[in-house]
Amino acid sequence: MFELRDYQETKVKEGCESLLKLNIIYLAMEVRTGKTLTSLSIANRVNAKNVLFVTKKKAIKSIENDYDLLNPGYKITIINYESLHKVIGLFDLVIIDESHCIGTYPKPSKRYKDLKEIVKRSKGSKLIHLSGTPSPESESQLFWQFRLSDEFSPFNKYANFYKWAKDFVNVKKVNLGYATVNDYSDANRDKIMSVLNPYFISYTQKQAGFNQVVNESVLYVEMKPKTYKLIKELKKNLVIEGKNELILADTSVKLQQKVHQLSSGTIKFESGNSMIVDNSKAVYIKDKFKGQKIAIFYIFKEEFNLLKETFTNWTDSPEEFNENENLVFLGQIRSSREGVNLSSADSLIYYNLEFSALSYIQGKDRMTSKERTKENKVFFIFSNRGIEKHIYKRVSEKLDFTNNYFKQIK
Repeated sequence: MFELRDYQETKVKEGCESLLKLNIIYLAMEVRTGKTLTSLSIANRVNAKNVLFVTKKKAIKSIENDYDLLNPGYKITIINYESLHKVIGLFDLVIIDESHCIGTYPKPSKRYKDLKEIVKRSKGSKLIHLSGTPSPESESQLFWQFRLSDEFSPFNKYANFYKWAKDFVNVKKVNLGYATVNDYSDANRDKIMSVLNPYFISYTQKQAGFNQVVNESVLYVEMKPKTYKLIKELKKNLVIEGKNELILADTSVKLQQKVHQLSSGTIKFESGNSMIVDNSKAVYIKDKFKGQKIAIFYIFKEEFNLLKETFTNWTDSPEEFNENENLVFLGQIRSSREGVNLSSADSLIYYNLEFSALSYIQGKDRMTSKERTKENKVFFIFSNRGIEKHIYKRVSEKLDFTNNYFKQIK
């Protein structure tokens, strides 16, 4: 018979008590500490009948396995955020995995709106939010997460974010060059948490007895001369014309995107077509990590094509990867940074790095597990004269790499 870990059992009891009292709880448990099984067990203990579990597509299989392992007495619908509009029926409990992804502000996201419709028609449904990083960039990200329920939200007197911000945010003006806009990131953490603390149930990897630390290393690769030549020409002229294709960087944002792509060896043309320019990074990884079981994170579709050409023994299934010693995992960072278990890997490699601090924070913990005994080695592969080192400096400080920052370093 399956049994929870001792600390999970404690959190289940705590969660049940809070959920029955408040109808909303937030399991702010660090990655790999078992949020999924804890939430599914809470649902069982509070006698839920019909549960909706919203998650990322890559995590669905793992959650199905946990549900089968637990074998609870309720029905469940497990769905990814992009398919929420397909959901029918009513639910007495909704579990929102990686809940921070509905916390965009000031305006609510499509994900939030789709989920809101389901919660609204399932009148009185209880909510369990899950995230190891509830507000990775600003506590302003908590408003929409806690505004999902009209009946039970502690912020239900605020019709929208702007009215809430008047009480909880130090609103600043930011000059973007072409316009001056309001910046809502400076939220009053103490004031917000004085309201939300009763809803939070937290647990850290250290408390759970995890022994590993993430050991980060940066490795530099010399790209082919043509790559640096393309970047230099694009920065100077903002356009490169070929026989059949055009690279256009007529805005600062487009220049940032093109330099980002070229720094790792691919380019997307103005026509929408893409091309592999330089495979130096992939060849370096193959040679450097020969004999190791590795997982590689990439960003762009053409990077995926490049990596598939280099690593023919690839898979994009975490389950298949963990079951087979001879496979290389290739995962798009944004879809693989959450809910994915890569604990069988010897090393995790960032082929490229996103501008998002969240992708850095969440992604590098994908090898972590309670049972893992070896060190978590994470490698960032940067081109010698590329943009990646600047992105890394920014996101490792838990800040997004913005276009304003790009303009300062180019």
